[in-house]
Formats: sequence, C-alpha cells, structure tokens
Amino acid sequence: MKSTFLLPIKRLAVALGMVIATLPLAAQKNNTLIARDAKPVLLSGPFSFTEGPAADKAGNVYFTDQPNDKIYIWTTGGELKEFCGDCGRANGLYFDREGNLLSCSDEKNELWRITPSGEHTVLVSTVEGRRLNGPNDLWVRPDGGIYFTDPLYARPWWTGRDKTSQLDGQHVYFLAPDSQAPVRVTTDLKQPNGIIGTPDGKTLYVADIGDGKTYRYRISPDGTLSGKTLFAPMGSDGMTIDCKGNIYLTGQGVTVFNKKGKKIAHIPVEARWTANVCFGGADRKTLFITASENLFSLRMKVRGVK
Repeated sequence: MKSTFLLPIKRLAVALGMVIATLPLAAQKNNTLIARDAKPVLLSGPFSFTEGPAADKAGNVYFTDQPNDKIYIWTTGGELKEFCGDCGRANGLYFDREGNLLSCSDEKNELWRITPSGEHTVLVSTVEGRRLNGPNDLWVRPDGGIYFTDPLYARPWWTGRDKTSQLDGQHVYFLAPDSQAPVRVTTDLKQPNGIIGTPDGKTLYVADIGDGKTYRYRISPDGTLSGKTLFAPMGSDGMTIDCKGNIYLTGQGVTVFNKKGKKIAHIPVEARWTANVCFGGADRKTLFITASENLFSLRMKVRGVK
C-alpha cells in the first residue's frame, strides 16, 4: 500500500528540481566552485591600488600596492606583514621554483627576482637594446622559463623621460632558463595583460585587455607559441587557474570559464575594479582577490595549482 504522505515530498522534490533547472547556469556552477554560503571577505585595506597576488609554497599570499611601491604578505595565520618597499613599483608577481619572488617592476620597465630576504636582481631591462614598455604580469612554466606581458601604460612615476614606446608594439615575451635575452612570442595583440599557464606547461592563456579577448596557445619546448584560438570573449587584468583547469578572469568582479571556454560562474566583488586573483592558504582552497584599494578572500571547494 502506498503512503499518501510521500506525495507531498515527491512534489516538493520535483518543484526543487524545477527551480534548480531554471537557475542561470553560472549560478548553478557556483555551487561546484564556491564553499557553501561563502562570499568575498574584506581582509585588509584601504591601500592605494592592490595588484599581483601570488602564493608561496606554504600558501602565504604576496601582493603589491603599486602606487606606494610596497609588497605585502597575507600570512596563512591571517596576519598582514610588509615584505619590502622600494620594489621597483612592482605589479604582477609570481614565485619561481627556488622560492624567489619574480616581479614585474615597471618603475624602470624591468623584470626582477627578489630573494626571501628582500634582495633583488634585475633579470630583464631591455629587449634587443630597447627599453620595454612596462612588464605587467607573468607566469613561470615548469622548467623555469618565464612568460611576461609588456603592455604600455604610461605611469605618473615615469619622470624625466619619454613616456612613449621604443618598441613596435605591445607583446608577450619568453625568457628561457639561464637566459638574459627575452624573445618575443606574440606579434598581433593590442594590449596583452593577464597571463597564466597550465601545470603541465603545455598551454598558455593570454588576455588581450585592449581588444576585450582572451586567447589560448600551445607551448613548444623552445618557448614559442602556436595554435592561437579564442578562449573567451573578454579581456582580463589578471588571471589564475584551479585544479580542474577552470580559468578565472578579472575586471568587473571575477568571471570563471571552464577549460572549453564556457562561462560557468561570476563572482561579484564590491570594488570599482578587480585587478587580479590567485589561490592561496595552507590548503590552496582560498581565492585571494586584489580589488582596487582592498584585499579580499573567498573560500572555495576547488583548489588552486602549485
């Protein structure tokens, strides 16, 4: 004999299924990415303009306050510490395999390596004898080779010199391990900015923020790129990747695309501009967001990649 009280339960289950089915796809997918009931949390601020978050091996997150020429650390213990000042107006950051912090330091249009004690070495200052536009963001592939973007943003701290480009455009460059000569690997981008690669070192994503598009490339062992394809119909200031291969783009909040280039989530952030993101924390399941004057965090279900 059927129990009559099961009918309301079945009807409720059907109704809930219909509600879920009618939710926007991005809202549904958020549930697979973001921890339950989690929202962006303001960790620290105000600064002048935050950028370049990067996590070290322990999960401590380094980020920049570029107008004030400082790099800070948000520790896994929830403390804010100053790492260094006079850091060349650092913008994008990334750690190399030895635990040194690589910095797009555009005060003099240079790429720096900063040791854990804060001492720096200039890795790149020119290309073919000409000054770079201003290294902006970077990614290190598994063998230590460095890809960096070089858009032109005339800075107020560039005083006493010409603020126009000495180059024939705004490109992406590759610096091979143990080399001091970067090689241009793109020629047709308007204003490349955000950049990230896959952990296997085979795929590179580059955001052309000037053209409002993000592209995907195949990486060759010699560092050259091929197979350029449109990945997403939006540009990005900075970007990161999670363990499932989803790509996180920034600008107005954070927008997430799966590895096939399909939009699966949007994360609103209470800021006029979201500059950059990275995964950090001891378990790599916290998304750190540099957004205008502040630093935010968001607990996730997915992990970032080391």
